[in-house]
Amino acid sequence: FFAACSTFTSLVGKYIYEDEAQRLSSLVNWKPGSIVAEIGAGDGQISFAAARKVGPEGHVYSTEIDKEKLASLQGKVAEQKLRNMTVLKAGANATNLPVACCDAIFMRRVYHHFGRPAEMDASLFRSLKPGGLVAVIDFAPRSGLPEVKDAPRNHGGHGVPQEMLIQEMQAAGFEVVSQFNDWPEHDYCVIFRRPAGSR
Repeated sequence: FFAACSTFTSLVGKYIYEDEAQRLSSLVNWKPGSIVAEIGAGDGQISFAAARKVGPEGHVYSTEIDKEKLASLQGKVAEQKLRNMTVLKAGANATNLPVACCDAIFMRRVYHHFGRPAEMDASLFRSLKPGGLVAVIDFAPRSGLPEVKDAPRNHGGHGVPQEMLIQEMQAAGFEVVSQFNDWPEHDYCVIFRRPAGSR
């Protein structure tokens, strides 16, 4: 019974990731030759989907701060002999990506863990090419979830209000492209752009 439940949960999770990857691909324009990055990749399911989409001409940077998850990602990339994917150790307040390297950056349920959002937002800005896009998937604060260590108090708990996210990203120089409140699992997704003429 428990094995069947675990399998079902795994399949549901896989479907959700595939659905999100498909939507992200369209929203931030993954295409052959694109250079994209995922911040806080976890087990990397969406990063691997992105690598398939950008093809051998493109590249995916997959960042993670947790040592075990980082090692797992590195092992999967080596096992699959992926030459178009690089796993990087993320910083607490910096992406650790090359400057102006990416056409698009995305993150899923990661933003609300940033202890110093202004510093991370500035790092995201530097990591994008002018005109590049950032997709932030997150959720409003919810009751019953554990406290996020070092999270800003003005975020109001575990999560981040959508308007607060927008204010912080705009303060870093980003402009809002679009917002979606029908994301799976009651999340939202906001697409931002680094202005084309920015430095």
